[in-house]
Order: sequence, then structure tokens, then C-alpha cells
Amino acid sequence: MAYRQTPAVEARLQDNRSRILASARALVSEGGWRQAQVASVASAAGIATGTVYRYFPSKAELFAEVLGAVSQREVDVLAEIARSDGIALGRLHSSVTTFVKRAMRNARLAYALIAEPCDPEIDKARLTYRAAVSEVIRSIIAAGQAAGEMRRDIQPDIAASVIVGGFMEGLIGPLSPLSGHQDEEAADYQRKVAELADQIASLACAGIAAVPQTSHVLKRRQT
Repeated sequence: MAYRQTPAVEARLQDNRSRILASARALVSEGGWRQAQVASVASAAGIATGTVYRYFPSKAELFAEVLGAVSQREVDVLAEIARSDGIALGRLHSSVTTFVKRAMRNARLAYALIAEPCDPEIDKARLTYRAAVSEVIRSIIAAGQAAGEMRRDIQPDIAASVIVGGFMEGLIGPLSPLSGHQDEEAADYQRKVAELADQIASLACAGIAAVPQTSHVLKRRQT
């Protein structure tokens, strides 16, 4: 007779897995990929190092799953904006500003997701994340082209790749640990983040708009 795990055992195993992933994410948020070691994850999760490897055969697989889980949440947020009402240019502007603001809310983690050197397995997950973000932006552009709001002489997938590449590249400097981030709750910091988000989003919209739009017009039409 094949052994079947009891509900209690299954719950304990799932709890261990969840704690490992939560601890790994917290360590990446604090010090990036290089500082997050399996032994540190195990200690933070309150389990033995060998137990971590029972759930994740390698460090790369563990952190690739961390990246996948975090990035899926960001993609879901953008997808919700893409499905919302309003003009496509407004949704594009909102998507980019939201991405920037959320990234700056946890700069160290966002830097790891976007730009920090990492193992090939993690980088593969990062490319999947970027492709998913690009697909959301592509859907907004396609809708904007159909409505006559955006240029029709550019393929939506190419435009999306350029826009996503642009705003992610634009975030590398601000997200870098060398930037010396201020208190994220400080009003001055939040003001600077809002300005950064608006400028990056305005540039993204300007390149695809059928008629040049100012950020002021975009904000007014979103409301």
C-alpha cells in the first residue's frame, strides 16, 4: 500500500516551504542575491540547512521561485490596470507610474529583480518576468492603436519591448544600492519618486502617442 501523507503532515510541509520562501525574500530585500545564502535562509526560517534542500535542490532554484512569485504579483497589478476603464494612453501612463512607485517602495528587492548580477537560472526567471510585463504593455498599446490614440506605424510588441526596456533601464540608477536611499516614508522621498515616475511614464507615452500628450493632459483624462 502506497504511503499517503496525513493532512497534518501536508500542512507542516507546506508551512516549511512558505517560511523558506518568505525568509528568502526578506534576505534578498535586505542584501540582494549575493547576500542571501541558503544557510541564512534556513536560520531565518528556523529550520536546518539540509531541510531547505529537501524543498529546493539548489540555491538558484529557490531564488528563481522567489523572483517568480514576487514578479507575478507585479504583473498582476499591471494587468489589472490594463483591464481598467479609460483611454489607453492613460492606462499606459498609470501602468508605468505604478511600476516605478512600487519598485521604489522596496528598492533593494526591485534592484535584484531587475538588474543585479545573478545565476543563470535566476536570470532566466527574470527574462520571463520582463516578457510578462511587456505582454501587458503590448495589450495596452494594441488597444490604443485600435482606438486611434497611438501610432499605428509601430508593431505593438516592438513598442512594448522598447517601453519596458526604457523604464527598467531608467530605474537602475535610482534603485542601485549606491544611490543611498532615503527614508521611504519621508515626504521628500515620496515627492521625488512621484516626479521620477511621472517623467518616465510621460516619456513612454510620448513615443507612442498618435498626438503628443503632456503629462498634465494625461492625468486630467485619466480622472
